[in-house]
Amino acid sequence: MHEPILDLLCIGEAMAEIRRTPTGQFDVSFAGDCFNTAVYASRLLPEKQVGFCSVIGPDPLSEGLMMLAREENINTDHLQRHDSRNIGVYAVATDERGERSFHYWRNQSAARTLLASDHHADQIPQAKIIYFSAISLAIMESQARGRLFDIVADLQQKGCLIAFDSNFRPQLWEDLATAQKTISQAWKIADIALPSIDDEMALFNETDTQVIARFTEKKWHRIAIKQGENGPLSPDLLNTDHPHFLPAETVIDTTAAGDSFNAGFLAALLQGQSYADCLTAGHALARRAVGVRGALIPKSHF
Repeated sequence: MHEPILDLLCIGEAMAEIRRTPTGQFDVSFAGDCFNTAVYASRLLPEKQVGFCSVIGPDPLSEGLMMLAREENINTDHLQRHDSRNIGVYAVATDERGERSFHYWRNQSAARTLLASDHHADQIPQAKIIYFSAISLAIMESQARGRLFDIVADLQQKGCLIAFDSNFRPQLWEDLATAQKTISQAWKIADIALPSIDDEMALFNETDTQVIARFTEKKWHRIAIKQGENGPLSPDLLNTDHPHFLPAETVIDTTAAGDSFNAGFLAALLQGQSYADCLTAGHALARRAVGVRGALIPKSHF
């Protein structure tokens, strides 16, 4: 096969983020789980090509997202424009423990038209690693989900590795049964597993032990089960081979903790680092990300 232009392609939704500042004013930025991963990975991989695939609109906020993506050196060749739908918007508030709550305006967002027809199949190019999440799937129509699975399965046969995170948000799904079926299908396709243990427990009504046991049933190219401050677990490694993971020194905002972990892990993998070093890289970036407000660490402080 031809060598892919992109090293990493992240597929999902990016939204305008409205956040109340300590002074009571509001700031506007941009975020979304797979977009956050793309931004962090691009910063970690200045010598490689990281792309983001989604649909945005003709509105000023969409233009702001496009400008940010380009400022972050993200390849935007597969960031499509919808003629009439706008970018999604959400407002976020955090409590004294850093836990966040959200209010969304995204039901008619442009990103929900991703792979809306067979003619859009060329939106997904070859890449060394293609990454998407359960949020990417949840916002798509049922037929579009099937198209995505068919496309990535075909690209997988051409040598692409498929990475997936079951970022479970119940309110985005039609019902629990659909979420379970769709996410299970994604796990069957995926080569690289990046689940959060809390999401899997909630999704399948399992204990942490049951979740870990289920993920040991398949041979993965790489796997990292995220356990928050306890650090990631890889069933492929012996306990003695796992690094020691320190909790974050300061927790201000847990937004994008998992997204930043995924970026650190995938970036280290693309750089040829060892299994244990990939786990360390992901956890180290997540520790930093939870210490700042918002989904993205300011570029000037990265």
